Amino acid sequence: MNQILVGKSITTPDSGQVNLLAKYGNRHGLVAGATGTGKSVTLMVLAEGFSRQGVPVFLADVKGDIAGLAVPGTSNEKLLARAEQIGIDGYGNEGNPTVFWDVFGKDGHPVRATISEIGPTLLGRMLELNDTQSGVLDIVFKLADDNGWLLLDIDDLRSLLNFAAEERKDISTRYGLISPASIGAIQRALLRLEQDGGNQFFGEPALDLADLMRTDFSGRGIINILAADKLILKPRLYSTFLLWLLSELFENLPEVGDLDRPKLVFIFDEAHLLFDDAPPALRQRVEQVIRIIRSKGVGVYFCSQFPDDVPTEILGQLGNRVQHALRAFTPRDQKAVKTAAQTFVQNPHLDVVQTISQLGTGEALTSMLMDKGIPSPVEKTLICPPRCRMGAITPEERATIRSRSPVGGRYDTPVNRESAHEILLRRAEELTAAKAAETEAKAQAKAKPAEPENGGMGQKVNEWLFGTKRRQGVVDTMAKQTARTVGTKLGNQILRGVLGGIFKK
Repeated sequence: MNQILVGKSITTPDSGQVNLLAKYGNRHGLVAGATGTGKSVTLMVLAEGFSRQGVPVFLADVKGDIAGLAVPGTSNEKLLARAEQIGIDGYGNEGNPTVFWDVFGKDGHPVRATISEIGPTLLGRMLELNDTQSGVLDIVFKLADDNGWLLLDIDDLRSLLNFAAEERKDISTRYGLISPASIGAIQRALLRLEQDGGNQFFGEPALDLADLMRTDFSGRGIINILAADKLILKPRLYSTFLLWLLSELFENLPEVGDLDRPKLVFIFDEAHLLFDDAPPALRQRVEQVIRIIRSKGVGVYFCSQFPDDVPTEILGQLGNRVQHALRAFTPRDQKAVKTAAQTFVQNPHLDVVQTISQLGTGEALTSMLMDKGIPSPVEKTLICPPRCRMGAITPEERATIRSRSPVGGRYDTPVNRESAHEILLRRAEELTAAKAAETEAKAQAKAKPAEPENGGMGQKVNEWLFGTKRRQGVVDTMAKQTARTVGTKLGNQILRGVLGGIFKK
């Protein structure tokens, strides 16, 4: 059947199983609860369930325990008793088809993006720029896009910033005012990002979305696990990377409507980091992405401690809910308990506010979309045990799994092709050579007597270098080509989508 067994309702003695219908898997969801209440296990159950339905999954492993999805678990009496109580058919231990990724390239295949693909909006957030500096970054990207200059890595952006500083008068006239102070601030922020490991993230080969949407030979969806235990220490880099990935899916996947099952499930752990300090304009764009991306066959599942970590506008889009225990120790906790209770369809057999604070580990309140997309009444649920290992794996196990990966040969070796840095460097060299030739020609003209008007090598050299009344000289031509900041090249122009990423279609 096209459904994922989440657990068994224990609201009343005659309650049945709780299932997530695969055809509503793209209606998004939320897994919330305090630390240590079982959120990670629930994420494993959902990831396993979608994989068994043939749906690829992407999720971040911020604590190192999600990697256990790749290897079989170990049975014990407690797990077997729970599986029997829930009524799981054919329960046994097994691993899942898994590919490991790592921005830093240590615990998985390097996952990269280019500066151009990230775009000015998300890069400005990653660099923690203010509004003025973000505006200058927008201008610099527009300059590169109009000229078809690809910004692949940090060197490309740094070279373009230097070019913009040198030609700021012309650029300010055509695009808007830029100041040396703002450019300097962006360069300093780039240096900090580089020291934090950003130079490993930006580059090629960039991640191809098709490699996240694979199935294995048996038809099971591959679970893509991002090693994020170090990345999470850089919250802006972590959240912006995942937001970029989500925006890439949004911009480049075709519309498919409602399918029997999603094309991909995207799990966003530590979701509060996405919205902390996010300006209203960015929140509005994220809301737009979440609302529309389901029509492209992508289900997004947020995981956080409190349901109000997710803005109300986005929370209303999350149809499948799993709420683990919340401890009402502080006024903030008490408010979160009431907020969580209000988001569920009420069940006359259940006091939601009281139950939330009394849930044990492995228990949760659940509400899933039923037929016709109607949310089910909230149920107190005993969550299924996963079939995989509930814990970390060894470095040897990780290395073995990585060696069998179908995408290793594509991403493990970096590529550095010609881009903005090389183009601008070559232009600068050409301009320097042209100026040197001009200086030498003038010096020779002063040192030698003038040649007759109707002939002579000196006159021909002068005409070649500086031109005549009817023809432009090579010095002027090269100087104008190097200094030109616009002249839109429609064939090479780069178009951008709602979150600033490249619109590849």
